[in-house]
Amino acid sequence: QLHLVESGGGLVQPGGSLRLSCAASGVGFDYHAVGWYHQAPGKEREGVSCISDSGDLSGYSDSVEGRFTISRDNSKNTVYLQMNRLTAEDTGVYFCAAGVYGCAEYLLVGADAWGQGTQVTVPS
Repeated sequence: QLHLVESGGGLVQPGGSLRLSCAASGVGFDYHAVGWYHQAPGKEREGVSCISDSGDLSGYSDSVEGRFTISRDNSKNTVYLQMNRLTAEDTGVYFCAAGVYGCAEYLLVGADAWGQGTQVTVPS
């Protein structure tokens, strides 16, 4: 089973950028799709982006389309989420998850591993 660790969160001013990383350890990362999720304060966790195991397919929710870019480097067992033009609505904890059943548009199908999350704060 994979073990996932997110990093790269922090405090950023509106309009700024951050790059989150999701580093995996364990066997079989390169046949797992990976999804990123956002949990805003007091709200439920929502999917924002997903990338296929090979990296050739990806999807984004409407709220991040055009601002966020997901990518992966299987040689480093890492998936990235480049976040640009951040707003206060992007504040929250970002989690990555991995699963072998691929993505349904921007949602991971059937996660079997989750990271612990990384906090992103964009003041209003």
